[in-house]
Amino acid sequence: MKIRSLVTTLALVAAPGLAVVGTAPAASATTAVTKISHATATSMFRQSGITWSSSGNCSDRNNPTCTSFEQLNLATAQGAQTLKSASGCALNITGGTETGHASGTYSHWNGYKLDYGKNTCVTSYIKNTFTYIGLRGDGAPQYKSGSGNIYADEGNHWDVLYYNCGGC
Repeated sequence: MKIRSLVTTLALVAAPGLAVVGTAPAASATTAVTKISHATATSMFRQSGITWSSSGNCSDRNNPTCTSFEQLNLATAQGAQTLKSASGCALNITGGTETGHASGTYSHWNGYKLDYGKNTCVTSYIKNTFTYIGLRGDGAPQYKSGSGNIYADEGNHWDVLYYNCGGC
């Protein structure tokens, strides 16, 4: 417990504005998930050339027409950066942690998922780089990266579940 407290303290000192809460998926109970603010996420995305948009032109987490990154997992934001740098594709985030998505442990609301607008480059990269693993319960074709993250083709966008940062 003392080591975890020290790690949490160091994480907060090294990265102000970050909060460490909960546990990571498929990890031991002592591994913490780091939550970040909307401002931290947008700064990270800006630095990587990742854009974001919302139908409501807003970022309110409690409004389903907004695109919010409040309480996004740090590994999820890093996963977006990894996808951008590995693919070289234009990347536009159309869904974050705002209300209105399906619920569950590994959900948008809990910081594990992002939606990306589709474009030929991103679709080609995902389909040619990752392994097709079958259809999701709702019929969406799924692809799994080498690091275990899941990319689901929801027709007009990619719904991505980040268990980790994708090799950051």
